[in-house]
Amino acid sequence: MVFKGLARSIGATPLLAIRCDFRGHSRTVYAKSEQLNFTGSIKDRMALHVLRKAYEGGTIQPGYGIAEATSGNTGISFSAIGRALGHPVTIFMPDWMSEERKSLIRSFGASIVPVTLEEGGFVGGIEKADEMAEREGNVFLPHQFSNLANCEAHEQSTGPEIWYQLKARELKAGAFIAGVRTGGTVMGAGQFLRSKDPSVRVHPLEPKESPTLSTGCKVGKHRIQGISDEFIPDILDLSSLDPVIQVSDGDSILMARALAAQLGLGVGISSGANFLGALLVQEELGPDAVVATVFPDDNKKYLSTDLFGDEPIRDDFLTPEVELLSYGTLRRSCRTCSDFDECRHWVDAGLGPGDA
Repeated sequence: MVFKGLARSIGATPLLAIRCDFRGHSRTVYAKSEQLNFTGSIKDRMALHVLRKAYEGGTIQPGYGIAEATSGNTGISFSAIGRALGHPVTIFMPDWMSEERKSLIRSFGASIVPVTLEEGGFVGGIEKADEMAEREGNVFLPHQFSNLANCEAHEQSTGPEIWYQLKARELKAGAFIAGVRTGGTVMGAGQFLRSKDPSVRVHPLEPKESPTLSTGCKVGKHRIQGISDEFIPDILDLSSLDPVIQVSDGDSILMARALAAQLGLGVGISSGANFLGALLVQEELGPDAVVATVFPDDNKKYLSTDLFGDEPIRDDFLTPEVELLSYGTLRRSCRTCSDFDECRHWVDAGLGPGDA
């Protein structure tokens, strides 16, 4: 019953149709509003699915601990959902993540073990979580970077939602792009979209300042919390995807600010990055191409970061070339239909600023 109740609070998020002018052309970018999930991020989808699969497979039992290495949103999701299921949760987290993320994890009753760069950062956190499970026993390890259930979560929910929300408007996805941390979103949603139309482009996105995917190893530092670790995750198959798209962290910060200030969409830095990446893909495919992405979380987790500081504008930034106009909202009107092919409940749920 707990899983059923949680599932009603996760997924079936609106698809925003964001209208703008970019480089002399009218554009529409479609973005899933994932900050409306249970704990405010897209990671709720993965955490719920991973735990449900673990219960079904018997790898977690009532009373077991949960230990995971994460940069923030995954930790928040496992902390809240884990506690709802009655599990103690321990999060191994790089010590340079935002204070808001740490406070939210603690607010859900979880313990945080900070991991310094000298201790290995993300990789060191994974090793420490594994050591805890071996030392204490009765500890479930989600292993988000290598667990294929991560991809399944988005293949079974995010991808179908995008496809059928667009279909309700007689639109068909031409491309999907998402920033990569574990790779679960881009792999899972992309796999579903391509199962419907093999010609759909699926692009991973990374920061220009730290091109881990492009180089195969950690290079430089960046400020887009939520994407690009020090390694390429096991579940990410770059050979099956289209070319990596790069955007600057400063440009992403400015775009996230613009979405909030001009349209009232309070989203995080990675959302700004995804929006810019979608525009770049659309620039290649043509201004009328249907390009979808995700807004992974809200801006409340970034109050102490550069999202709310001064950010200089560089000549190579895209944000100054974007004029945001308005947005419409597409969503599924009910949560009762398990078969998307038979569902007829996709309707418009409202209009954004500028719509008369």
